[in-house]
Amino acid sequence: MAEKELVEYIAKSLVDSPDSVEVNVIEGEKSTILELRVAQDDIGKVIGKSGRIARAVRTILSAAAAKTEKRVVLEILD
Repeated sequence: MAEKELVEYIAKSLVDSPDSVEVNVIEGEKSTILELRVAQDDIGKVIGKSGRIARAVRTILSAAAAKTEKRVVLEILD
């Protein structure tokens, strides 16, 4: 799944400990949920000020998933 690799790549580029980045995929009929887990110290780096980085990642993700006609949801878990 290309969306999973995309989120992993972006998250690993942002955090201090890329080995702790974990993406879990939950497939549904009309949507796909990507659960992103990072180290506790790196959550702020993935979310960003006022959620700007998280919003940007979600925008990139929805653009990448547009051709599949499925909705992709990114959840950042702590």
